[in-house]
Amino acid sequence: MKVIIVGSTHAGTNAALQILRDHPDTDVTIYERHTNVSFLSCGISLFLDGQVKHLEDMFYSSPEQLAEAGAKVLTRHNVVKIDSENKSLDVVDMDSGDLTTDTYDKLIMATGSTVTVPPIFGIDEDKVMLCKNYEQAVAIDAAAKGNKRIAIIGAGYIGTELAESYARTGHDVQLIQSRDIILNHYVDSELSDHIVHLLQDNGVKVLLNRRVTSFTGNEDGELVIETTNGEFTADLAVVCTGFVPNTELLRGQVDMDKHGAIIINDYVQTSNPDIFACGDASVVNFNPTGKPAYTPLATNAVRQGMLAGINVFGNIQKYMGTQATSAMQIFGRTLASTGLTIDHALAAGFDADQVTFQGTWRPSYMPSTDDLTINLVYNRKNRRILGAQFLSKHEVAQSANAISIAIQNRNTIDDLAFVDMLFNPNFDDPFNFLNLVAQQAVEKETKRGNNNPRLTAGMDPDPELPED
Repeated sequence: MKVIIVGSTHAGTNAALQILRDHPDTDVTIYERHTNVSFLSCGISLFLDGQVKHLEDMFYSSPEQLAEAGAKVLTRHNVVKIDSENKSLDVVDMDSGDLTTDTYDKLIMATGSTVTVPPIFGIDEDKVMLCKNYEQAVAIDAAAKGNKRIAIIGAGYIGTELAESYARTGHDVQLIQSRDIILNHYVDSELSDHIVHLLQDNGVKVLLNRRVTSFTGNEDGELVIETTNGEFTADLAVVCTGFVPNTELLRGQVDMDKHGAIIINDYVQTSNPDIFACGDASVVNFNPTGKPAYTPLATNAVRQGMLAGINVFGNIQKYMGTQATSAMQIFGRTLASTGLTIDHALAAGFDADQVTFQGTWRPSYMPSTDDLTINLVYNRKNRRILGAQFLSKHEVAQSANAISIAIQNRNTIDDLAFVDMLFNPNFDDPFNFLNLVAQQAVEKETKRGNNNPRLTAGMDPDPELPED
């Protein structure tokens, strides 16, 4: 069988390695526009502030390693057309300009995403840069060394992490966000306010509710950034306004969502059974809502890529879906999230509520401990957990993983309130903080008269809970 993989960052690399591990005799060809594969863009900020010394350490594979595994790797080759009906594609050698046609039995689309380029006047100014791939990371690193004042446009994960990195390297940083909160996909307004204050305390100027409308230069050689609420100047701007899937090659040939992300089934298969899609080019099956969503994260890409490599040989292993669990470190704090925030849960139509735990991660009688904030979001109708966010100086990211499993397994606040967790004063209280925040939710619902259905069903230990 001949398998062609288009694109080789996380999803494409893992798809190829999985195929060649399980079926080493498979004819695997990879087409990649860049000279490198498997770049961890989430490590760019660590390189910019010197925590990682070499940007090349952000690669976990290479064209040579994929070739050694048995793949035919063609870098600097751009696929310009796909004909799904005839199972063929046209490819341009970006160095020679030669055009060739190739054919496949199965196709894996791992074309990833690009930074959303908003329709802003002057977006192509030399002092305006993007941040996602290796080449862009090299460029912004070089540019930042010669410029003191840096504006970050967009306050998602990448924008917020870049703001911290540049503050740590002595730059004057402006973080410009069009919304009234930052990190809006991951936290609610209360936690956003906390992170905003943390950024401000460390020298970052955070500008909310300001949509950038143009970039121009002035007589002093500065970059002028015009927004809906004032004008600002900087030496350099880095645009971090989200991502859009690279799926134009299959437009009109497979089903896509409103973002242009390719819709997949439980086996990461598109509406064309011979084409699989994975990573930022495709949707995810988002378990908190039970619906497809566009969530471009490396964690999704590596899993979907491996599954594509498995399922090109048949419907072998189902995709479990995702809770979009993620975490970041920001000025000595861990911020972690999974599932839905309360605002997103309500917008999705759930009868949702949340409780907030404010305490410490281990007993106060220990030599040291740290404050911990947890927001736990749940569905009042069936008491299932929908999401959680964590903030502490302590490393609480693994607790987000635990809640991710609870959402995956459709657990309730009643389950989490009493689930078995270790106790040792070095690590937690007799009831772990996850138990405690769930007990808060149970108590809140009990006071409302919304009792645990297990207690009102003749003490049936495991009644069938209502569906969403």
